[in-house]
Amino acid sequence: MSLAAALDAGYPDVLTVYAALAPSERVGAASLALSYGRPSLAARWAIDAGHHDPLTLAAALLRLGRATDALDLLEAQPDAARTAVLRARARWQLGQRADQADVARILARREGDTPALMAAVTLAGEQALGAPYAALRTLAEGLRVSEQLGQPADAHLLSVLAHAQLKLGGSKGRRTAARALERSVARSPARVLALLALRRDSEALAEARDGEIHPVWWEALQSGRPEPDSASSASSREG
Repeated sequence: MSLAAALDAGYPDVLTVYAALAPSERVGAASLALSYGRPSLAARWAIDAGHHDPLTLAAALLRLGRATDALDLLEAQPDAARTAVLRARARWQLGQRADQADVARILARREGDTPALMAAVTLAGEQALGAPYAALRTLAEGLRVSEQLGQPADAHLLSVLAHAQLKLGGSKGRRTAARALERSVARSPARVLALLALRRDSEALAEARDGEIHPVWWEALQSGRPEPDSASSASSREG
């Protein structure tokens, strides 16, 4: 069985599959684990000897709600768009400095890093959900970039867009949420948010449990802002 298949299926012996890989085959394993919604494995493999991957480690820690740990790790990393996006997400989870998403957007534009730009725009859209029209204007940048590149819109961005549209009433938000769900991958924040937008809460929570996604990823949809230090408290409990 391949590592990807084991991760997707939740194969109980995935560690055995990983251990059987040659060192050169383990490169990228942490990122692969995160893409399949296995952040604990991603965090473990990101610090494997010879394959240290600090950005994937930080992303995995954020998925788990360990924002303080992620931020501590990121402070030592060079300033770049992807680092800035992760720092912004960590600070947002801790209830700090919403303006950092805009810093990440500027860096992503300057570097021409489309994935980082999408992540930064999505985060900025989340932060603006308390003012739905502002959120729509923010998220429109990501939609324009996708259209210019001839690429499908990012699933996470669409799921946040759906919540902004739902706040304004009408059926458009549900249609957008259905598109986000179709494009999302299992055990991802995008899928959880899309299911919540469709009011399929039990399915959303099941996806979150399976993907080890901390509630900080969706609690701002209700309050407009994570509770200060909620992720920090989770980090101390899990540490």
